[in-house]
Amino acid sequence: MTAIPGSAALGDVSIILSRGDDVAVATRDLPGGMTLTDAPHGDLTVGSTVARGHKIALRAIAAGEPVRKYSQVIGRATVDIKPGAHVHAHNLGMDDGAREVEVGVDRRDTVPAREVRTFQGYRRSDGTWGTRNYVGIVTSVNCSASTARMIADQFRGPVLDAYPHVDGVIALTHDTGCGLVPTSEGAQVTRRTLQGYASHPNMAGLLVLGLGCEMMPAATILSGLDLREDLPVKELTIQDTGGIRATVRAGVAAIEAMLPGIELLRRETAPASALVLGTNCGGSDGYSGITANPALGYAGDKLISMGGRSALAETPEVYGAEHLLLRRAVSQEVADTLLERLAWWEKYAADGGGTLDNNPSPGNKAGGLTTILEKSLGAVAKSGSSELVAVREYAEKIDLPGLTFMDTPGYDPVSVTGLVAGGATVVVFTTGRGSVLGCKPSPSIKVATNTETFDRMREDMDLNAGRIVDGTATLEEVGEEIFEKILSVASGEQTVSEELDLGSDEFVPWQLGTVT
Repeated sequence: MTAIPGSAALGDVSIILSRGDDVAVATRDLPGGMTLTDAPHGDLTVGSTVARGHKIALRAIAAGEPVRKYSQVIGRATVDIKPGAHVHAHNLGMDDGAREVEVGVDRRDTVPAREVRTFQGYRRSDGTWGTRNYVGIVTSVNCSASTARMIADQFRGPVLDAYPHVDGVIALTHDTGCGLVPTSEGAQVTRRTLQGYASHPNMAGLLVLGLGCEMMPAATILSGLDLREDLPVKELTIQDTGGIRATVRAGVAAIEAMLPGIELLRRETAPASALVLGTNCGGSDGYSGITANPALGYAGDKLISMGGRSALAETPEVYGAEHLLLRRAVSQEVADTLLERLAWWEKYAADGGGTLDNNPSPGNKAGGLTTILEKSLGAVAKSGSSELVAVREYAEKIDLPGLTFMDTPGYDPVSVTGLVAGGATVVVFTTGRGSVLGCKPSPSIKVATNTETFDRMREDMDLNAGRIVDGTATLEEVGEEIFEKILSVASGEQTVSEELDLGSDEFVPWQLGTVT
């Protein structure tokens, strides 16, 4: 965007998010020397170019002073900062001070929605509702990955034209399973993830495929798993079946036998309360916490008001903003569980030679985010304002109506994999820089935080939340649009990621634990 010379009213070229903030967020490139009038502390002169999405100081800030945005501390000045200066990594550092922990003080009872909203979904025999009809090939070990892909490849292209109500056959392959000590934390996480996908409401058929000599064999995926009565299941091991070629033939035959029954399934009217929403963000920028994330939080609150479930994830990206979630926790137990997970992450990062404040990424910084505190405050906005009813470990079931926090890494494919394993039947993914993530078997709706990214990557984005900053839509209007898109996609409308057939390679279970 061409820089604006001369002068302008501060409110025309930037946003102040909360009264008392020390910085404003530029909504367009601001050239050095530009005069900004009507600022809270008097007219400002821009010191050097401030890019769109970046911060400009509203007052003089002494070295060591806290800097506030969203009415929250996002860091401390590392040098004296003049009014009108660009505030970023060159003059803003981490604030390691402890946040006050107040549990439940911002809780508010969810007011049930008066309107009754529905979607068209697949009724399952266990009372859940699917938004898609996939046949899943769940692999117990990396050694069966190639065979699984060979089987799935036989159902690509026109071969499924005779089955229009089958969304596809997906091979869920991964890089572990053999040598993974069964009692280790890593084995438990992997098994829980695979079981979550095997029992997912969007699975209409299941093939479990193993090699035969792994420490976590195919049988352990099905062991103790309460699968639906209406889910056709076949288990194969390559060694017992006679090798790769024989297993591909047997796997193809097994799936071919499932397809006619799956094709008979039809969508029915389901209550919105049956939806499980997974929320995630990636490639965040300075607009993420202003546009797409709070608009998604609005949509999640609306779903919760109808009895539905919404899940926030990415523990390293709520670090420094956890006090806002604790203020909405329904109990001390829920609060303690979240704090325990954060403590685990601090140790995990330290054991790996890092710290949680190593975040944000270079892309985040280019987009205007400076510290993990700032990034986390924007990320938490995806949770809306509903009370926090539960904290779940990675890939555990999102089983309670309301807002759940799931402990996942911030790495997008791993985080979304955990949410889907937990039961998310629709995912909404917000992005500022431009993520190309897809997801199967649950559709992923991608929301751009700014109009420039939306226009530049139009074929990869479903919605544009940048209109909030552009002044062409309110946060509530975009939130309503996201909610309507959730219902439409849950009813079968394809997302752009689905049109591109993305999602198989993004199945990436979190790998932990001892491998021998």
